[in-house]
Amino acid sequence: MANRITELFNIEYPIIQAGMIWNSGWRLASAASNAGALGLIGAGSMYPDVLREHIQKCKKATDKPFGVNVPMLYPNIEEIMNIIVEEEVKIVFTSAGNPKTWTTWLKERGITVVHVVSSVKFALKAQEAGVDAVVAEGFEAGGHNGREETTTLTLIPMVKEQLDVPLIAAGGIATGEIMLSVMILGADAVQVGSRFVASEESSAHEAFKRVVVDAKEGDTQLTLKELAPVRLIKNKFFNEVQELYKTGPSVEELKSLLGRARAKRGMFEGDLEDGELEIGQIAGLIHDIKPAAQIIADLISEFKQAKSKVSDITF
Repeated sequence: MANRITELFNIEYPIIQAGMIWNSGWRLASAASNAGALGLIGAGSMYPDVLREHIQKCKKATDKPFGVNVPMLYPNIEEIMNIIVEEEVKIVFTSAGNPKTWTTWLKERGITVVHVVSSVKFALKAQEAGVDAVVAEGFEAGGHNGREETTTLTLIPMVKEQLDVPLIAAGGIATGEIMLSVMILGADAVQVGSRFVASEESSAHEAFKRVVVDAKEGDTQLTLKELAPVRLIKNKFFNEVQELYKTGPSVEELKSLLGRARAKRGMFEGDLEDGELEIGQIAGLIHDIKPAAQIIADLISEFKQAKSKVSDITF
């Protein structure tokens, strides 16, 4: 399945395992890379010394390419970037910030840079900043999301129309059929998040994985748009947010309710009532917990089957 993305990252399949906070540690990243995809360590939930440990363990667990996803709003961003260079990580995905801030600095040090966006406007800004590829993430995605609320189905062809660098589709992708559909729309590869949350190697709490597997259509919703839009599974905390909205709360009141470490409590520690449970709409199609290698094998098998079916369609 050679194309611009597989050649850029030197990987077998055009599949990127998303670098999700509290879910994407070295075990998941190395397993995904060993299976032919590009594994990403999610630095957003890691202190600098913890990130260094995960990078070192990942290097021991795989001889295949892997990368690190770095939200640029990270308070220790300079230390994080220096660790990435010191540990000789060759691929960095940046998000939640201006790509101009770090792209040139990273590329001068021989690092391939990809930036995550949610709109055509920011895709073009990322390209202008000199990134090697762009991830365009639709409204269906879990975790923090774009304010534009553009769905993957419409975002990918609109970005493709104006972008020259390779394009990676994200948001609502958990099957080979969906992978084929976004590649037909113009994507060179897919970034998969929620499906890998429900993997054996994910660092998510087992209780959270079970909630993901049990989720149905309509069980997630985007909220807290005044702070940073985030898609959550509906639970006690989510319901408290909705009740607060009825009072016309200020930003400070929303911040007070959110508090600190909600995501860690929910996804990593398994507090299903008061924790923040971030997952995509596609959770309704995730029915089991399986090894990352099997997830990738299934994606490729489903992709090939869907491709053969499409060639048989006549009208």
